[in-house]
Amino acid sequence: MTSVRKLLARYAIQPRNKWGQSFLEDRNIIRRIVALADPAGDETVVEIGAGLGLMTEELAKRAGRVIALEIDPRLVAVLQDRFIGQERVQILQIDVLKYDFSVARPGGRIKVVGNIPYTISSPILFRLLDFRRSISLMILMFQKELANRITAPPGTKDYGIPSVLVARYSKATCELTVPPTCFYPVPDVVSSVLRISVRPEPNLTDGAMFTKIVRAAFAQRRKTLWNNLRHTGIPEEMVGRMFAASGIERTRRAETLSVEEFSLITAAWIGSGADKFLDKSSCIW
Repeated sequence: MTSVRKLLARYAIQPRNKWGQSFLEDRNIIRRIVALADPAGDETVVEIGAGLGLMTEELAKRAGRVIALEIDPRLVAVLQDRFIGQERVQILQIDVLKYDFSVARPGGRIKVVGNIPYTISSPILFRLLDFRRSISLMILMFQKELANRITAPPGTKDYGIPSVLVARYSKATCELTVPPTCFYPVPDVVSSVLRISVRPEPNLTDGAMFTKIVRAAFAQRRKTLWNNLRHTGIPEEMVGRMFAASGIERTRRAETLSVEEFSLITAAWIGSGADKFLDKSSCIW
């Protein structure tokens, strides 16, 4: 395995701050991440931010196919040079926020691996959740603070929108803590690797409504559910019926609700007919 610094010197590349480029160079951590993904010979792995290809190389030893996504044309050229003639590896120059994960393995499910850019970690995570029907497993590195929020249980200070949305569709666990010294250039933050196992999804038809309610409930964290939800533009009597039907006390705060309780509110919200007012609402929807 060629080192990060030697590759950067060979191709005369300077890391760019605008893309948050900090390359994981610790070989042991790379191998452990690939082991967590545990790619099989008949599986497709999509790697987000392939960079110089160190993890790509390890993934290609085990996976049937690796689709390496990279936005920086300089790094794409490095990847194309390094993996020329390797049919298992497909390199795409693309913004991950524009990539259609469903085309990676039509009719099947993929695994996603990546040391994702911390500046756009949340948008990437929510986009991956949008493609959850096409993904079985994600092994992703986040800034430790965001990783704590994603895995936080109800009733804790870190529990919020990412915690609820991820927990509804998957099980997320922290597997590794990665110090700054494992990267080049050395970042100012500690990182965490999460294993996010996507659940086989039942026929959930209320996903968009669930997300809207969660966002509304956390709009002002210290306010009660009643105060947050009644300011969505929905008639107050309808919001009252929703609370009565759900059995959830209106004086509670969003941070105390489990995923199951948010699902109860969503079902009651739809049952009350409040969802029909969304197009008329000018609030946070």
